[in-house]
This record gives sequence, structure tokens and C-alpha cells, in this order.
Amino acid sequence: MASTPQELKQQVGAGLLSFPVTDFAPDLSFDRSGYAARLEWLNGYGAAALFAAGGTGEFFSLTPGEYPAIIDTAVSACQGRTPIIAGVGYGTRLAVEMALAAEKAGADGLLILPQYLITAEQEGLFRHVKTICDAVKIGVIVYNRDNCLFAAETVARLADACPNLIGYKDGAGDIERMVRVRRRMGDRLVYVGGLPTAEIYAEAYDAMGVTTYSSAVFNFIPETALAFYAALRSGDGATVERLLKEFFLPYIAIRDEAKGYAVSIVKAGAQLAGHGAGPVRPPLIDLNDDQMTRLGALMKSLG
Repeated sequence: MASTPQELKQQVGAGLLSFPVTDFAPDLSFDRSGYAARLEWLNGYGAAALFAAGGTGEFFSLTPGEYPAIIDTAVSACQGRTPIIAGVGYGTRLAVEMALAAEKAGADGLLILPQYLITAEQEGLFRHVKTICDAVKIGVIVYNRDNCLFAAETVARLADACPNLIGYKDGAGDIERMVRVRRRMGDRLVYVGGLPTAEIYAEAYDAMGVTTYSSAVFNFIPETALAFYAALRSGDGATVERLLKEFFLPYIAIRDEAKGYAVSIVKAGAQLAGHGAGPVRPPLIDLNDDQMTRLGALMKSLG
């Protein structure tokens, strides 16, 4: 049985989050068995929740026909042990269709990804999110990033209008906006760091009262991801500094060598870790051989 919105809110704030990559076969079709095996593997590491069909799951490349199967597979594989939060997005009507499919599949909550292409006024964002929240009973988290940026006043209106709105995930890195939202909303919402390679920003977000974030590297080095999170939360600055210097900063140097590598490098890491998920779908491109070699050496340096 899916979590209630308040149960999900408490769970999300209690530990590390991640968003599994989506498995594709060589012909780029959805590899359901591979994805099920991936979720079963990651499920064993005790993440607070997993985002299925999220940004790193290549949400933008999934078809409406594939989407229900992906969410159903994630829910079935985790068997209630790890909450599944399903990504939804694009225009309001399509997002509602996805939301209903995710709820039917047993997802515990939704993450509203940015709408397609256009930048909307705050009133438009309010109506968009409220329509999605009204369509389901499960918990909903909004994702503040790119062309979907919420003013603190809009977040407050949504929280008043939508009892099942439980969270605010930030992928914009606008500290002033984050502080305004956090101070305005207090404990009404759970707050999630959502910038690419969130570990780089985790100390700053932790200081603002953002107790968790979604880790991409959990996809291929879950032990290291959990060790970093534990060090951060316990105040072990030496471990945080060491892992930033020895792994995360060199890692993002490779990530930044091509557009879209924030996703591609995660699939590359999964392949090197023995849990390959197949290629990325165009318009993304996979890492080249030299980049794969350097990433592999970096992963081996962790011991």
C-alpha cells in the first residue's frame, strides 16, 4: 500500500534520495527485466526514497506508452520497502495522465518536473501544480529548476490549496529564493537539494535546513554516496572534504566535458560498476572511451 502524503514527507526527509537510471536495450527499447534488477539491487542500500522516471532516468525521452510500465516495475521491484516517487511533467493534461498512471501503479508520490519549453507566469504555475495535486491523493513534490521557478508566495498558495503538496526540491541554486521559501514555509514542506551532483552543494544546503538531496552517484557507488551523506549529517567535515577532493570534483570535471553528461556519466558509472543500463537515448550521447577510462580509474581510487 502506498504511503500517505505525511508518511512520505517524513520518509523523504529522513535519509538520502536517488533517481535510478532507466535501462534500455541496444535497440533503445525499455529493458524491463534489467530495470527490475536495478531497482532490486538499489533497494538493498536503504535509500529514503527513489525517483522513478526522473531526470537521470531520462524522463524526457520516455514515451507515454512506456511510462506506466516503468513505474509499475519500480513499485513491484521495491515491494513497499523503499518509497517510489514518480516523475511527471510536460503540459498539465499530460502530467495529469502520468500522475493517474503512477498512482494506479502504486507509486507513493510524484515529482513535478518542469513543463515543456515555455516559461509561465506564477499564476500559470499555480494552476498547473494545483491541477496535478487535485487529480491524485498521493504526496506531491515540486521541482524548482530551469523554466519552472516558484516564488515563495506561489509555494505558500499551493501549500494552502493542496494538502498533498509535501515537498520542494531545488535544482536552480538560487540561494535567496531557497531561503525565502524555507523561511516562509517552515516545516510545512520537506526540502530536497536537486542540483546536478548534489554532493557539491550539500554543505551549503544543509546549513539552510535542507536535510536531504538526490544523489546521482548512488546509481553506481551507493556505499560512497551513503558514506558522504552520513559524514555530512554527522558533521564529519574531514570525510566530506576528502571525498569532495578525491572523487566528486574530478568527477564533475569529466561530467562538464559535454552537454548532457550529467545523465550520461551516471549510466557510464553503472556500466563500470557491473550494473550496465544500456545506452542513453538521443539527443544525449554516451561517454567516449577516454572518458570511460578516466571515470573507471576514479572509481577504483575509492577502494
